[in-house]
Amino acid sequence: MTLISTSTSAFYDRSLIGLTDLRAQAEGLQASLSSGNKLSAASDDPVAAARLRQLSRSDSLSTIDTANAQRATSDLQLADGALSSFADYVTRAKELAAQAATGTLTDGQRQGIGAEISAIRQNVLGLANSRDSNGHALFGGETAGAAYTLDGAGNALYSGTTSAGQLPLGDGQVVTRGITGPEFLNFTVGGSPSDLLATLKTLGDALQAGGAAAQTAAHDALDPLNAAVDTITTAQTVVGSRMAWIDLTTSRRSDMGEMRASEEADIGGTDIAATVAHLQQTMTVLEASQASFAKLAQLSLFDVLH
Repeated sequence: MTLISTSTSAFYDRSLIGLTDLRAQAEGLQASLSSGNKLSAASDDPVAAARLRQLSRSDSLSTIDTANAQRATSDLQLADGALSSFADYVTRAKELAAQAATGTLTDGQRQGIGAEISAIRQNVLGLANSRDSNGHALFGGETAGAAYTLDGAGNALYSGTTSAGQLPLGDGQVVTRGITGPEFLNFTVGGSPSDLLATLKTLGDALQAGGAAAQTAAHDALDPLNAAVDTITTAQTVVGSRMAWIDLTTSRRSDMGEMRASEEADIGGTDIAATVAHLQQTMTVLEASQASFAKLAQLSLFDVLH
């Protein structure tokens, strides 16, 4: 009697274990189809899980690099637009200086030109104190305040840092996110350093003062204004090359992202067709096992002896 009881218990235990394993397999396959993930736990495939974690970290870093690229592009676009306005102001100042340098104008006419030159200087100063996408000085480097301030005599003084900050773009690549005021407002004429704001102030003051010095001042301002155009043009080229570099790294980052996505799908993604076939096979085996278990459970030794 004990032997029969033990055998019956073992039969039920083995059957239960087998049916439970089949159900677990079926549930795992169904979960894989629902989530689209081949691995439900790292223990399923430790090597694949480790690679997926590495790819996930790369995706996170790529997101940061993308944000940096967007910020740098925004700041450089703002700088590029402002540089175009600087060039327009200098071009107009050159036209006015050329007019004032002719000997046919009266003091009153030169004073009117001087007033416009002073207004242009104010516009240039305001433009030099533009703000970037974070509200900081666009042409002040790393400073949070104004790039330029005025002293007691009305002279413009640069208050920013010596260089604009850099932002990482991934894979060890960086880009300078902007340009400082001195990089395009300062220049050298005949070996002597000068800057656009000082040139405009000197010219505007001299023209409004009138007299014989006004015409001379207008003539002397032409070379500095030409130099200012050259530095602004150079700055536009630098800014354009930086934006092109960002576009290049962004394109490469996008390609790398697609490659990672493809690898992630290959390693951890569910093969729908194969999984569905495996699930159908498992369900068939499970149903057959359940039916067999039900029939065998109904048999007894007395039935066999009879």
